[in-house]
Amino acid sequence: MRHELRRCLALSAVLLLALPGSAWAGTKCERGYQLVQGNWISTPYCQDAYLADVAREYGFNASAAKIRNNPNYKKELCRYVFSDIRVQETCLSAGVPEGLGGIR
Repeated sequence: MRHELRRCLALSAVLLLALPGSAWAGTKCERGYQLVQGNWISTPYCQDAYLADVAREYGFNASAAKIRNNPNYKKELCRYVFSDIRVQETCLSAGVPEGLGGIR
């Protein structure tokens, strides 16, 4: 029994060391793009984080979590910062400005 426990612990340690680094690290976002398997791609998660960053530059007390959890708050922020080219794609997908065919 004791021998089996040691073998199980050793196997667990090997498996933990074999996990890729991304499994331990959090999501890496930069300017609305997420690093996925070595490539930078636009993701809604990172776009929301970038919108929060840009909105804070304009004086809003915005957080990415609040933007993700409240689509109306996202639209409200976008109404103020839409003219900033850095977040226009994000705001268009949220439906701001209204009438341009964004997802609602």
